[in-house]
Amino acid sequence: MEKYIKNAGLVLFIIGFVVFVLSLSLSDYQLTDKIVGQQGEGEKYEALQKATKPMEGKLYDSNISFIRDLKKAIKSANKSIIDKYTIAEEIASEMALKSMDGDKFVFRKSVIDEVLPANGDVATEQNKSLKDFTGWLEGKEFSSRKELSDQLTSAIQNINNSLSYQKAFDDYSAKNLVFSMTKASSLGVLKGNIKLWFFLSFGLVIIGALAYFFGTYSNVPAGIKNNHIFMDALTSRGWIGVILGTFMIAFYIFLYFYPEYLTNWVLLVDPISYKLNGGPASHWFLYGFMYTFAVSVMGIRMLLKYWGNAYQLIRTASVIFFQFAIAFIIPEILISLNKPGYDFKNIWPLDYDFFYNYNLDQLMESGFLGWFMLFWGIALIIIAVPVITYFYGKRWYCSWVCGCGGLAETLGDPFRQLSDKSLKAWKIERWMIHAVLVFAVINTVAVLYTFFSGSYSLFGIGTETIKASYGFLIASIFAGVVGTGFYPLMGNRVWCRFGCPLAAYLGMVQRFKSRFRITTNGGQCISCGNCSTYCEMGIDVRWYAQRGQNIVRSSCVGCGICSAVCPRGVLKLENGPEEGRLDVANLIGNKEVEKV
Repeated sequence: MEKYIKNAGLVLFIIGFVVFVLSLSLSDYQLTDKIVGQQGEGEKYEALQKATKPMEGKLYDSNISFIRDLKKAIKSANKSIIDKYTIAEEIASEMALKSMDGDKFVFRKSVIDEVLPANGDVATEQNKSLKDFTGWLEGKEFSSRKELSDQLTSAIQNINNSLSYQKAFDDYSAKNLVFSMTKASSLGVLKGNIKLWFFLSFGLVIIGALAYFFGTYSNVPAGIKNNHIFMDALTSRGWIGVILGTFMIAFYIFLYFYPEYLTNWVLLVDPISYKLNGGPASHWFLYGFMYTFAVSVMGIRMLLKYWGNAYQLIRTASVIFFQFAIAFIIPEILISLNKPGYDFKNIWPLDYDFFYNYNLDQLMESGFLGWFMLFWGIALIIIAVPVITYFYGKRWYCSWVCGCGGLAETLGDPFRQLSDKSLKAWKIERWMIHAVLVFAVINTVAVLYTFFSGSYSLFGIGTETIKASYGFLIASIFAGVVGTGFYPLMGNRVWCRFGCPLAAYLGMVQRFKSRFRITTNGGQCISCGNCSTYCEMGIDVRWYAQRGQNIVRSSCVGCGICSAVCPRGVLKLENGPEEGRLDVANLIGNKEVEKV
């Protein structure tokens, strides 16, 4: 019976997944004057309406051609606005000439009124901008006309370069505009039957996955079974694993950089978004929903697979609860109440934008609850992390609370054996994770400096450049594309092991000031290697077990799988006196075993 349930579940899952992928092509697109008018008011939106006139009423059978024309229209609208306010660089030479004072050139802002008089709205704004950007030149002497002209040209170029942010659609707002207009312009069978297509995609995937898991684990005796784990095309970097990894990498790339191509998937979760926060779904809502249902469904798999291990059952239930309730439901409810959508379990520096200007302003403008969120976040950083980690190690967060850890422990569980256990990987891990922590600290210092000083330059480096670099390299590429997309290729804890700055912070406390350790009974070890094989953090647990040494590693997340798969009960997770923690490197004099 279980076999039939398993096979039926697999069929339903495949059907649901195929429908989910194909649903991206189930819409036509037609832009209307009403959709454009709903995007906003002001000069740039008026320019947008003019630029999109040729698109209105035209029926597109794919979002690729629709998005292409829409981007062209936005670019055309931007050009019309920028051309209108652009200051000709040629006037720099004219102003320099009018600044001649004997054999010297002395700049006075009054020259601007002669060359660029404030006649009309546009000219007035150009005049004001030029005065603002050249204020520092007032009264300065220059030995040549060219020297002054070069300075004035540079000021004009800076003004012109800033027009896209001041007057036109910058890259960020343009991307959001393309997404919202593409979604609003969708027509056809999917938009008219969202609930049906939700069931045929997400519904069948969930039902099929649960049936498959029930058929696989319902009649299995207690004890963790990993039969044929290195002979399966999914779990041994085989062709199924490569396809899955490619899909996940592509999903993250499109989610972060090209969300306008995923609008049909966003439409599928619109009804849920309206129920939770009273508004339409964004691509981030889609991500939060998919993340939560992946943790929940794969968490049920964990409960079935590890049903004989109480520690694993409680730990899995914990990550499901924190992701479903704290990270997904509560923030959406807060948004419906016009409050910040705050994730109470997210901690800096993993929550890298906690100290960003927009977030601090939003929290401080949200009354008592906003201030509570601000102080709660700071208290987690400076009090909760060191205190709780001292008593329980980093496992309290990384394996019981964290959303990244929750996804790794559930969706990533089939791939934990793929983590690299070599000494070389360990050394790379230490350098990378602490480098990311330093980068996170520098990023936060930069944004706080801007928040308090109003200056956008720190030691000659633009604070916005630092922020954008961290967001792109770490938050998007490393944490998302690599950290999750590489599960089937490099194991489930790539981000946690090599990149998470909070894991680095927790790890330093765990390594040097914590009561947590994994104790070993070397006399019982039979060197089967199960513990090392299934350590998701790449720790060679057997090396310690063979010597009967306590395992005190900053990278250990206390998942307990090493203990669960040990056939002899050699390993035990404990919280005890600090003096019980052995310094293995000093004990055996092995230089290769360094402190971490």
